[in-house]
Amino acid sequence: MNRRNVIIGVGVVTASVVLFLFLRGSPETGPANEAEPAVSNTVELAAEAQQNAGLELVTVKEQAIRRVVATTGVVSADQASVAHVFPLARGIVEQVTVQLGDRVRQGQPLVTYDNIELGQLVGEYSSVLAQQQQMRAQQQVASKFLERARALIEVEAIAQRDFELRQAEYEQAVAAAESKRADLARVEEQLHRFGLSDEDLKGLGGSEHDPHRTASHGVLRAPIGGVITVFDVSKGELVDRENELFTIVDSSTVWVLADVYEKDLGNVRSQGECRVAVAAYPGEVFTGRIAYVADFLDPNSRTAKVRCVVQNQDARLKLEMFANVEIPAVGAATALAVPAAALQQIADETVVFVRRDPTHFEKRVVTVGRRSEDWVEVQTGVQSGETVVAKGSFQLKSILQRELIGGE
Repeated sequence: MNRRNVIIGVGVVTASVVLFLFLRGSPETGPANEAEPAVSNTVELAAEAQQNAGLELVTVKEQAIRRVVATTGVVSADQASVAHVFPLARGIVEQVTVQLGDRVRQGQPLVTYDNIELGQLVGEYSSVLAQQQQMRAQQQVASKFLERARALIEVEAIAQRDFELRQAEYEQAVAAAESKRADLARVEEQLHRFGLSDEDLKGLGGSEHDPHRTASHGVLRAPIGGVITVFDVSKGELVDRENELFTIVDSSTVWVLADVYEKDLGNVRSQGECRVAVAAYPGEVFTGRIAYVADFLDPNSRTAKVRCVVQNQDARLKLEMFANVEIPAVGAATALAVPAAALQQIADETVVFVRRDPTHFEKRVVTVGRRSEDWVEVQTGVQSGETVVAKGSFQLKSILQRELIGGE
C-alpha cells in the first residue's frame, strides 16, 4: 500500500468518525438529531365521548355578517316610571307605614299626617255650606212673597210698586244663593284635590259630630307601584309642599344608557334592537329596544348617549348596574364565517377545532374580523367547506391543554 492510499484511508475513517459523532451528539447534549418533542395540535375523541360532550359540527361557509357596535352602559330608571312624592300641603306627620327599599303598590298608604291647610279648608267648607243653606232659605221665603204679590196684583189688591219690590227681593235672594253655591263649588274642588270624595263631603255636612276634627287627618298614598328609593320623613315632623318625602321607581322597565363613539353613530338606528349583558348573570342576554339617540356629543369623550329600553318584570336588572351593550349595525356584508361558539382562546391565540376524520380534531389558529350575534368572520386559518366544532369546542380545548400539561 503506497503512501497516497494510506492518507485516503485515514481521511475516510476520520470523516466517518466525525459523522458518527455528529449524528450521535455529545454526552452532555444527547443525540444531535433528537429534536424537542413535537407539540400535538390534534385531539382524539371517540364517537361515544363526542356524543356525551354534546359536540356540534358546523360547515364553514359564507354568511351574512352584521357588524355589532359594542359599548358599555349603566342601568337607570325609566324616568316615565319615577314618582316624586310631596305632601299636598303643610302638616305634621302622624304615622309612617313604609321604609326605604319597600316595594309598594299603587294607592298604598305611605304616611298619615295632620294637614293644616286641609283643616282650615274644612272649616271654610262648613261655613260656606251654612251660608248657602241660609241663602236658600231666604230665596224660598222671597219666592213665597213674590207668588203672593203676583196673586194680589192680579186682583189689584196691591200697588205695582209693591209687586216690583217683592220681585227685586226674590232676584236678590236668587243671586245671593248662586254666589254661595259658586263659593261652595270652589271649596269642594280644593277638597277633592286633597283626596276627599263626594261621600266624604256629605259627611262634612252632617251634624251628628264635629267632622273637621278628623277630616284634616289625611293619608298620602303611592301614585304608582314600585320600590321606594328615596325616604326622607319621620313621625312628628313638620312637612311642607316643597319637601320630597319619597321617590318611588317602577323598575318593571329600565333604561340602559350606553355611550356610543362618534364613528359608530352611523350604524345605530332608533327603534333598533340592542342586547345587554351584566356581570351578575354570566352568559345571559337581555334584549331591548333603542328608544333615543342623543342629538349632541359629550365634548370630552366624543360619545353620544343611546337609550335602550329593556323589560325587567322580574327585577333582576338593578339600578346603577354596569352593562355591556351590543347594537347590531345597520346593513350586513357576506363573509366566510364560523359560529361564535367555535372560537376558543389558547394563550394569546384565537383557535378553532377542525374535524380531520371521525375521531380526530385539529387545532387551527385563525384571524377573525366582523362579528354578529351568532357568527364571526374568519379571515385566515380555515377554508370554505371544512367542518369545525361549534358547541363543545371548550371540551376539546380542555383535553388539549391536559395533554400538553401531561407531556411536560
